[in-house]
Amino acid sequence: MMLKPTIEIDGARFNTLDNFWDEISAHLIPGAKWGRNFDAFNDILRGGFGTPAGGFRLRWVNFQTSRQALGYTETIHWLENKMQRCHLDDVELVKQEIEAARHGEGPTVADMIVDIIRIHGPGGNEEDDGIELELV
Repeated sequence: MMLKPTIEIDGARFNTLDNFWDEISAHLIPGAKWGRNFDAFNDILRGGFGTPAGGFRLRWVNFQTSRQALGYTETIHWLENKMQRCHLDDVELVKQEIEAARHGEGPTVADMIVDIIRIHGPGGNEEDDGIELELV
């Protein structure tokens, strides 16, 4: 069995979602232009954007630092920006998500990122992509 390449991101190098996208750009797909949003991140993990063929291990060091930085405060910030761009039919739902986040409820940005990565790994709906997440 061949070992998969390891790509490492460091939670000590970012403290916002925008900075996370910078970290992903620099280490996962250097030099590539992409949408810098959750849907585009999901697409990158499917492969074909310069990530290693056959999958890879994504080693996220200082994950607890990231979990805190990408917690509810950053989630509220992301949701407030999302509300400015979403369809009018979705505004009420986003308002409810903001209110939940203000009460420390619902998924955080960190949770959403981890969930997306896990979709592409063992037991996920797209596990054939071969992404192994290691949180350190």
